[in-house]
Amino acid sequence: MADSMMSKAATMEIPINSNGDSRNLAEDDSLEQAAKIQWSLREKDLQQVMVSGPNLNETSIVSGGYGGTTEGIIPTSSIKGSNMHHASNNSSMAADEATKGIAVEKFDIMKKWGLNTYKCTKQMISERFGRGSRTVDLELEAQIEVLRETKRKYENVLHLARALTNHFYSMVQTQHALGDTFADLSQKSPELRDEFGYNAETQKLLCKNGETLLGAINFFVSSINTLVNKTMEDTLMTIKMYENARLEFDAYRADLEELNMGPRDAVTMARIEAAQQQYQIQKDKYERLRNDVTIKLKFLEENKVKVMHKQLLLFHNAISAYFAGNQQQLEQTLKQFNIKLKPPGADKPSWLEEQ
Repeated sequence: MADSMMSKAATMEIPINSNGDSRNLAEDDSLEQAAKIQWSLREKDLQQVMVSGPNLNETSIVSGGYGGTTEGIIPTSSIKGSNMHHASNNSSMAADEATKGIAVEKFDIMKKWGLNTYKCTKQMISERFGRGSRTVDLELEAQIEVLRETKRKYENVLHLARALTNHFYSMVQTQHALGDTFADLSQKSPELRDEFGYNAETQKLLCKNGETLLGAINFFVSSINTLVNKTMEDTLMTIKMYENARLEFDAYRADLEELNMGPRDAVTMARIEAAQQQYQIQKDKYERLRNDVTIKLKFLEENKVKVMHKQLLLFHNAISAYFAGNQQQLEQTLKQFNIKLKPPGADKPSWLEEQ
């Protein structure tokens, strides 16, 4: 409304007489009133803008010259939305590329694993049915077989030693209970006090010597268990890795021999070259593990002799001293091998740990 009035005032013609006076005073008043209204409206709009500030989301960019149509107006919110959409598209594309890369890498790993498994399975079946050749180290195979037989025998020794420990522990507990019973009866039977007292002292002495012998046997069992289930088992794990490497080596060797017997075109030559590289890799792995097994077997044999020499001497001296009733020699045997007995009730948790 203010704009229409201003335009009307700007386009109104004012006739002037020869003396410079206005011909129509009403028209002058209306023009002055319209100018005041226009100024007040513009001042109010300026104050509102200064207080509230412009809303950038509602700001528009006008495309074209003055008086253009509304078709050239582009909201800034649409520009902001398009930039965010473009950034999100770039991030999603980067994530898709990374996902595809991981998928391709996993597929290649599965492909290589499947091909290797197929070759090894084929070689294993061929060896089992006598149609394939295998690499054999006669001396090393004999040492491996001796180790496996030794491990089975030592496992039997360990089983029997544990059984002896359990039975002997039960006997010691029985002797302890019997000694307590004799001691109680010696207090309640005045006529047999001496007889019950002698037997109570004997059972308590046997119980004490039995606990000392149990300490020696437990040390013997612990050492045999370490030798069988840790030292020997570690060597057998290396032997298992060696046998797997031997199977892979023979599988790739057979594959290379089969390719060498075929035609020699460009495609086949490329496959032969790749097979030759894989064959060399498997050969190096096989020879490395064979050397590892040889070294471990040598050290295992030396360690076994050293450990068993000490443990068998301990077992013999402790058993002999116990059944001979030589308490001093039995205690000296434990000191000789640095065996410390646990005090009674050491295995029982404290009252604080039970809370």
